[in-house]
Amino acid sequence: MLTAQASGVCVICPTPFTPDGAMDERSAAGMTEAYAAAGATGLTILGIMGEAPKLDAEEAMRLVRVVLKHAKGLPVIVGVSAAGYAPMRALTERAMDAGAAGVMIAPPTGLRGDDTVLSWLQGAAEAVAPAPWVLQDFPQATGVTMPARVIATLAADPRCVMLKAEEWPGLDKITTLVGMMAKGEMNRIAIYGGNGGIFLPEETLRGADGIMTGYAFPEMLKSVRELILAGQRDEAMDLFEAHLPLIRTEHQPGLGLAVRKYVLMRRGIIAHATVRAPGPKLSDATRAEVDAMLARLAQRDPVALKLAAE
Repeated sequence: MLTAQASGVCVICPTPFTPDGAMDERSAAGMTEAYAAAGATGLTILGIMGEAPKLDAEEAMRLVRVVLKHAKGLPVIVGVSAAGYAPMRALTERAMDAGAAGVMIAPPTGLRGDDTVLSWLQGAAEAVAPAPWVLQDFPQATGVTMPARVIATLAADPRCVMLKAEEWPGLDKITTLVGMMAKGEMNRIAIYGGNGGIFLPEETLRGADGIMTGYAFPEMLKSVRELILAGQRDEAMDLFEAHLPLIRTEHQPGLGLAVRKYVLMRRGIIAHATVRAPGPKLSDATRAEVDAMLARLAQRDPVALKLAAE
């Protein structure tokens, strides 16, 4: 089970598809094993970048079972966000019975006011009980802003064990929450950054416990965190800055998932770069730009060297 002591790199997994849009279970299995080999300390599936709204209920459970089978003991978090409690409850029960470590919840769009947001999320927490749950704070996608005091109130639920902190700008909120925990003003929860990893060094220095994102080189995320925690900040920044052009390109709204899947295909982690319809496709010009980034990256990071020869 997921706990508030979690730390490390939790990879947000895409959902692989074949060129005709069918779920690619073979790629899902290989992807899961590749992430485990890359040093992930956990996996998250059926998130926003997992194209969850494009899957029916049975497809979602097929993905859950494949990932759990190949996760090599890593905790697997299942995104269950929905507009209502009934589908959240149903997916949570099936996923937890299958062996998931916890679930992730984001508030639906349209919630306004702290009291409304708090009431809705407390109801969602009851709907997924008794599963441990992750609160996703991602106002850029949901339009819902949660001040630190709202998060502290939700953390009073002992099953709320993690915050995925993606408000942007949000570094000062991380500092506030870490300080509140240090003073005993809120329960301890794990704080993981997101946003494609674009603020990974700063989040780590501010006291975040980990990173939860799907950037196509999770090995880099792991190495940068370890270097910073070991006091080797310059070495960490050298490695991180080599990846920044690709991180930026992957982080584009809408198009970013297509870029990420293309890079994962180039790495051999998934077989196809298909984004299920409706979804974006990369132009020849964009693919050429990504290929050029990968070639330059290979000059600075040995992990990317294999791509340069392909």
